[in-house]
Amino acid sequence: MPNTKGILGRKLGMTRVYDENGRAIPVTVIEAGPCTILQKKTVGKEGYNAIQIGFLEKKESRLNKPEAGHFKRSGGKGFYHIKEFRVADPEAYEVGQQISLTDVFSIGDTIDISGNTKGMGFQGVIKRYGFSGGGASHGSNFHRAPGSIGCSAWPSRVYKGKKMPGRMGNTLMTQKNLKVVDIRNDDNVLLVRGTVPGAKNGLLNIYTKA
Repeated sequence: MPNTKGILGRKLGMTRVYDENGRAIPVTVIEAGPCTILQKKTVGKEGYNAIQIGFLEKKESRLNKPEAGHFKRSGGKGFYHIKEFRVADPEAYEVGQQISLTDVFSIGDTIDISGNTKGMGFQGVIKRYGFSGGGASHGSNFHRAPGSIGCSAWPSRVYKGKKMPGRMGNTLMTQKNLKVVDIRNDDNVLLVRGTVPGAKNGLLNIYTKA
């Protein structure tokens, strides 16, 4: 697996900035880092090279005993979110070290961002898949139903993957090739051109292939 540079963040919302020509650029505002290195993993011990990082500090009173024991090695601070990123040389990092935005990204970089999309709950086929439905006027007995889902004689079952009502959204999505417009390291804020998956305060994995 290729070496990956990454950091954790959360989506704060969207706004616009202006370039040198006065054109408006839509950007997503992300609070990214600082992240603390909790553990180093090596080929010799775990079978792969990676670092484990934590994001968003958690009160000590909210930690259970296994969590407290794990976090003790990196300074005792607990975190709500933990993520591993593959690295070429884990020995280049130290447990307890903090990673900030400028340690990972620069303005103009192209990055990928993963997050869970907004959950829409249980939806019918018209909203979920864009079915046209039936007539909306009086006399129609077919308005928003999915219609036939298969024959009774053969194959006597519903094919896997059939588009039917069900839970919509809340799935992992990766938005690729997003451009870093600005980095405000003092505020741990990253401005990325365009939209990213998820709702406000949603967790984001921000990374680029090194």
